[in-house]
Amino acid sequence: METDLRHDIDQAVAILKKGGLILYPTDTVWGIGCDATNPEAVAKVYALKKRDDSKALITLVGSELALERTVAEVPDVAWQLIEAAVTPVTIVYDRGAGVAENLLAPDGSLAVRLTRERFSAELCRRFRRPLVSTSANVSGQPTPRCFGEISQEVIDGVDYVCQSRRDEAPEATPSMVIKISAGGQFKILRK
Repeated sequence: METDLRHDIDQAVAILKKGGLILYPTDTVWGIGCDATNPEAVAKVYALKKRDDSKALITLVGSELALERTVAEVPDVAWQLIEAAVTPVTIVYDRGAGVAENLLAPDGSLAVRLTRERFSAELCRRFRRPLVSTSANVSGQPTPRCFGEISQEVIDGVDYVCQSRRDEAPEATPSMVIKISAGGQFKILRK
């Protein structure tokens, strides 16, 4: 791994461990992130986004094992969807596990995406905990497709802004979101 990338991840991990917020590139759009197990950090994300905390946030993990530790059960259909997906897919599972209570939806469900993108996957692996991954915008504002479209308000509201991938062209889009219920039933919530 290149020195600059390693240094960027080291800086981000240090902030995450202190309960801070980061702005970082993901497998979809740039995200506001924090330690998904820290309720105070999660509350800071809701405040920065000016978002009602009844609207759950997405959690990002960097490995299959981390996914299994973050939800109560990963149904077979979820594994099949993850393996078959050609673009990033976020799956809403019936019950989250080991994350901050204020990260869960009112029904206890949790939206999780297993990232395979180099930077965000390595960040998750090095941090060794799931990350919040919500688009880098204030609620109600358009989702920025690249770093250059992120508002100064959001940039000023985090504790660390990652250096990696800032110069990419605006082409990123949010992930598809699929809700999987008991018995393997699923519904597409966002295409």
